[in-house]
Amino acid sequence: MGWRGVLWLLLVFLSPGAARGPDPESQTRTHTESPRGPDPAAEVGTASQAPGTLAPRLPKQEAQRPSPLTDVSTLCVCDLIAEECDANCCCDPDCSSADFSVFSTCSVDVVKDDDHFCFQKTATYEMDLQAEPPKRLFQLTDKVNPSLFCLYTLNYKAALSFITPEFPNENDFDNFLTKSDNFARTKELDISHPTMLNAPTATKYMYRIPVQTSDSFLMLPCPLVTIHCTDNNPVGFLMNQIFRCNRRVTLEQCGEDKALSMAHYIQPKILAEPNSSKEIPITVRSVLLKSLNKTVTYHPQSDVLLQPTFVNISGLKVCTNVVLQLMYSITYTETGEITKADSHFLLGTISSTMLPLQQQFQVQFLQQNVKSFRVSGNPGYIPGQPLLAGFEKGSRIIQSSNRNRQITVFYSTDEQNCLLVEGLRKPILFGYNMMTSCKLRLNTTLNCQLVEERLKKLLMGQNFPQYVSSFGNSPVQNLQEWVPVRFFTQTLHRREPCVIPMTFEIKVKWTKYGSLMNPQARINSVTAKLTSNYFSKTELEYDNTMQVSTVVSFVDVSAPAKAGYKARPTIDAKLPSNFFFPFV
Repeated sequence: MGWRGVLWLLLVFLSPGAARGPDPESQTRTHTESPRGPDPAAEVGTASQAPGTLAPRLPKQEAQRPSPLTDVSTLCVCDLIAEECDANCCCDPDCSSADFSVFSTCSVDVVKDDDHFCFQKTATYEMDLQAEPPKRLFQLTDKVNPSLFCLYTLNYKAALSFITPEFPNENDFDNFLTKSDNFARTKELDISHPTMLNAPTATKYMYRIPVQTSDSFLMLPCPLVTIHCTDNNPVGFLMNQIFRCNRRVTLEQCGEDKALSMAHYIQPKILAEPNSSKEIPITVRSVLLKSLNKTVTYHPQSDVLLQPTFVNISGLKVCTNVVLQLMYSITYTETGEITKADSHFLLGTISSTMLPLQQQFQVQFLQQNVKSFRVSGNPGYIPGQPLLAGFEKGSRIIQSSNRNRQITVFYSTDEQNCLLVEGLRKPILFGYNMMTSCKLRLNTTLNCQLVEERLKKLLMGQNFPQYVSSFGNSPVQNLQEWVPVRFFTQTLHRREPCVIPMTFEIKVKWTKYGSLMNPQARINSVTAKLTSNYFSKTELEYDNTMQVSTVVSFVDVSAPAKAGYKARPTIDAKLPSNFFFPFV
């Protein structure tokens, strides 16, 4: 052996592998490798180690397979009582051998790992009732998933887990507030707020951009977490909204509460465009006054601002001219410029029995020089939308501009007096069965003819329509798409000429029209029946109270769909001439 051989032997003995010796784990790795496959992250980490350095060793379970999301040996879904043994819960760690001896079965006998993996850890529980005393048997096994589509290895552990929710606390609550567009803000507005930064940089109003005023933003009170009002809710451009909320009021100090004064809501001046110098004042267009007995009158001088005033009337403490309802009507152009802002108020008188005070605030946006009309479906009716109705004139249908007033029913107040609810009406909504009623007191002083006229007007409205739209968007010029209303009258117990209308029934029959995947609701027929009753003078002397009611019902008359084929399927195949050779 020359000097070259000696040098080669020295290099072999001095190498790091010779000093470390054989790796016992590498010899048994083929027997302990995870069925889910090797961990790519571990392979990459090993390949990137510098020569002559040792990589940190992890336990075999962690290095060769992802950690299980749940340990099946400790998972126990029947453990419902803390620090106490649950009956027949074989996986409960609080149970002892004495507890297991009285078990009759295991309520949870198998707990498995994630079903997405090809190999799953399974914990099996059972009771050995033949033993004396009975005891619990536990076994932890690896089972093979028979599914063809399963996960052999998982690189991203969070892929099969739900996202951990974040919960706000007193330190980061404002951050959660900025992430929600529909969440009103409780703190004072800050110009550095992320959602407010979009408004000053815009050159014109766009959808959802807060409407600016000369000093801040136009606010619309709304409820926050509770039903109580918060006044720091900016109005978003083109966002029609309506809110109802309660407000705590001290009657003696109502004149000092700006949230009760109409002057507070018309004081801001809206900027025609973001950051522009053109200001649009808010004009008062109408003022309605509501008294304590719930009668509503029109205030002719809408330009006179009425202030809340505390009054003591014969020992009854009330506050007058309080804002009950407010509606902003903002007109804009197609270029995103605001040209007009109107306001409508309902002021009322409140007492201590009406506290806390409920207020309603609404904002609507109207495009300039555009007469829009909302439909109730396209084409079929949408459940919850009002029915469209009208009158025939020539070859077209005449409708009210307010679709909520085209076909209506009355609704009663708390007093349930039929003679006091005239004018209180609500629309008939498609698919919603309705019933409204009121009470009429009969006596000898009753003017039957006058009561009959008033009750007919109450049940049918001022003008009951002749036609109802078959679809939610039927054109007024197409009479064939409008269904005539068939009207019937019925009289019960004919005795004396005192006729009192008692019941008004409206029945709407509709069907599903079009594709099975996207059926459209179509009205087939509408019938209205007015039922009256005759009362004699003797019956009027009894001073009875009768119930007058309106009933609206929707009946689905759709026929079941039938499957059809253009042609019965056939097999068109030609066999080769020698297919049955050599038998034929």
